[in-house]
Amino acid sequence: MKRLAIVIAFLSMSVFGMQAQRIACVDVVQILESMEDYKSAQTELDQVAAQWKQQVDQMRDEIRGLFNKYQSEMVLLSDDAKLQREDEIMKKEKDLRDYQKKKFGPEGALFKKRQELVRPIQDRVYTAIEDYAEKKGYDFIFDKGGSAGLLFTNPRYDKTSDILGSIK
Repeated sequence: MKRLAIVIAFLSMSVFGMQAQRIACVDVVQILESMEDYKSAQTELDQVAAQWKQQVDQMRDEIRGLFNKYQSEMVLLSDDAKLQREDEIMKKEKDLRDYQKKKFGPEGALFKKRQELVRPIQDRVYTAIEDYAEKKGYDFIFDKGGSAGLLFTNPRYDKTSDILGSIK
């Protein structure tokens, strides 16, 4: 009998201790695209990128012109002149690659400009999502429109420290 009482007590504690987690999803891309300041930031980024792309196109045209001139005059050039022209073309190609990396690379000027213009807007959206989750009692909020995945999680469900404590 005592054993049955303990089992019933244990089960009732488990049932009362269990709560259904509240889960929601949002489309962050849709939220961002509906914001005027995000649209203007994107427009500014597009304009800057277009200017830099135009510069890249001009550099490519210059290289193409040098190469075509070299090909048409190649039979008339000495070996030293050929090497000099080839070196000039290769230097221009290297300058083009360096410029592209400087402007469009992973740590390039466009990335930094995007961080400067878009990051504060994204931070406002994520703060609004966290505030909403806390006010409405959501435990998890997922992003259905982008690749961000999990946007908010109630810290009580984070068991990282438990796992770290059990690693020997």
